[in-house]
Amino acid sequence: MSDQPANGEGGTQPLPPRPDTPCVAVCSTTFDEVCRGCGRTYVEVAQWVAMTAEQKEIVWQRILAAGYPRRNT
Repeated sequence: MSDQPANGEGGTQPLPPRPDTPCVAVCSTTFDEVCRGCGRTYVEVAQWVAMTAEQKEIVWQRILAAGYPRRNT
């Protein structure tokens, strides 16, 4: 089952298609709380499965704007 709302549900626009997670298996929060691979904070990584589609989209927009996910950093 998709985390994304159906077209027209509640009058909201459908969310863009995204992978299930921004994880690229380059996991490192050595120098701060942000993963060098996906750009999420360790809290966002831990809570990802419990987030709503809208909450995930907010994270996606932020990390994409910052140039994440990155496979080689």
